[in-house]
Amino acid sequence: MAMSYEAVKHAHMTFAGLSLAGFLLRGWWMWRRSALLDHRMTRTLPHINDTLLLGAGIWLALTLQQYPLVHGWLTAKLLALLLYILLGTLALKRGRTRRVRILALAGAVATFGYMAAVAIRHDPWPFGA
Repeated sequence: MAMSYEAVKHAHMTFAGLSLAGFLLRGWWMWRRSALLDHRMTRTLPHINDTLLLGAGIWLALTLQQYPLVHGWLTAKLLALLLYILLGTLALKRGRTRRVRILALAGAVATFGYMAAVAIRHDPWPFGA
């Protein structure tokens, strides 16, 4: 049975929402210095969800025949994803100070918002005129 575009699109959006919710929860735990941040499930579940998110995104790109480095909006979204991963890593693991971690957390959330706006508008400048 072939998967419908709408079903995969909604799955992708659901995985994106779960990814952001999980990131914010882990950010809260980082802020509170909770031991839950080091729990095995906390380290495993985001990778499973993000793999499903990426897989759905690739499926959508192939279905729409929209490709990074060909279509500007998808290139912008992919570059923003790399920035989001970098900032997320700084926020939850590699930031040397609490201030760096909090600033990286805020930057990651802003980057996520940019990615969502780009996806909705299919425009690398979604906040422009």
